[in-house]
Parts: sequence; structure tokens; C-alpha cells
Amino acid sequence: MFCPECQSLMISSAGQLKCRKCGYIRKIVAGDQMQIRRERREREIVIVEEEETIRTLPTIATKCPKCEHNLAFWWLRQLRAADESEVRFFRCVACNHTWREYD
Repeated sequence: MFCPECQSLMISSAGQLKCRKCGYIRKIVAGDQMQIRRERREREIVIVEEEETIRTLPTIATKCPKCEHNLAFWWLRQLRAADESEVRFFRCVACNHTWREYD
């Protein structure tokens, strides 16, 4: 549950919920229902870098899947949990098509 005052996550402590940030306290009553979700939902994440920043990145000889040009800028981003590998992004220097590669 989130704090109605500051929107921070509240923690359960001795029959009540307490906000770590602002100190708001709400008692847990018998009708309250809490649900813990253990599933992980993967979303399509699109990273768009500023054009000036892209032009300063390193390049690599790789084939663009759109125009078949053989040079692209590349960078790494951590998109998932810290124990999973980074995702390598590429952007073609000719057509600006962006794609990614999972390790």
C-alpha cells in the first residue's frame, strides 16, 4: 500500500502500516486485503537517446537489419534485475534504426 500523503511505500509493523518517508500511520483492520504478487511482468522498453549523445558513442562494424549498412553506434543498458546481463543497443549511423541484442 502507498502512503496517501506522500505516495511512498508503507511498511507493515505491529498491526499498522507506517510510511518510512513522512511517518503517516494507518491501522490494519479486519476488512483490509493485501495482495502480494510474485510474478514478474516484462514490458517492452524503448530507450531513446538524445541525438547529440548518440554521436559521441563508440561504433562497431555490424549489419543494420533495416538498411544493411555496416556501421552502428552501440551502448549498454541494465533493463532488468541486477543479476541479469545488460542489453546492448545499436543505432545505424546511416538510417538511425535502433535495435538491441541480449547476451
